[in-house]
Amino acid sequence: MAKKSGRIVVTLECTEARAAGLTPSRYTTEKNKSKTPSRLELKKYNPFLKKHTLHRETK
Repeated sequence: MAKKSGRIVVTLECTEARAAGLTPSRYTTEKNKSKTPSRLELKKYNPFLKKHTLHRETK
């Protein structure tokens, strides 16, 4: 029998570009919902702004 996985696929979206009204970059990743119930925040590269920015998990 397969084990039930607690991992889900989440989308990360750039916060700086969204606030400025520019094209936000998006990344997909996985997280363990039982160990990380809060929203995920990572620094990722935004090619439109050409720098590393904070990306937050979207709904």
